[in-house]
Amino acid sequence: MFHYSSDQLTTKQNYKFLTGSIIPRPIAWITTVNPETKIINAAPFSYFNVVAKNVPLVSVSINRHPDGSMKDTANNLVNSLEGVIHLVDDTVLHQMNETATSLPADKGELTDSQLTLIDSRSIQTPAIEEAPIRMETKVHQHIEIKDHEEQIISDLFILEVLDYYFSEEVFDEAKEYILPEKLSPVARLAGDSYSHINNIVDIKRPK
Repeated sequence: MFHYSSDQLTTKQNYKFLTGSIIPRPIAWITTVNPETKIINAAPFSYFNVVAKNVPLVSVSINRHPDGSMKDTANNLVNSLEGVIHLVDDTVLHQMNETATSLPADKGELTDSQLTLIDSRSIQTPAIEEAPIRMETKVHQHIEIKDHEEQIISDLFILEVLDYYFSEEVFDEAKEYILPEKLSPVARLAGDSYSHINNIVDIKRPK
């Protein structure tokens, strides 16, 4: 096997090895609102996963800018304490990718898009109607991640899910079951690459 010591690598090399190895990664496409300017922000993040079920918690990690400042989504989550997470399929893939662009804080990523913003039920942040699954969330915990020199490099958010929404095409209402083949979520790989579920293998877990 090829071996590398992480402390001998550049940030770019570590990023390539992490994002190329830990695949596929689900995408949290998050809408937030700046409580002062009321500008709606939308951005995708693939450092995203489930944390707990007794309290429905998910995690999203948002890297900071090179100068140490927060990204707009992180700043909005800290100040508004809420956001909507959308899951991504092919119908919104390209629109999602467009929102990954870097814009000044006074311009929202959805300003020139054809996407439909709709009101949420439990929070003030609007949601993207076209996404097949969405979750209204509130901030449960915010953790500042520091490097070895105590500089903050990332903002880790634990978000509590308040409401779930599933499109009829991807949800079996009788069984309360999400249909993975129908959802066909887009997952993040490394670089500019994405993937789909191509094969599902069922194996009974030992008791």
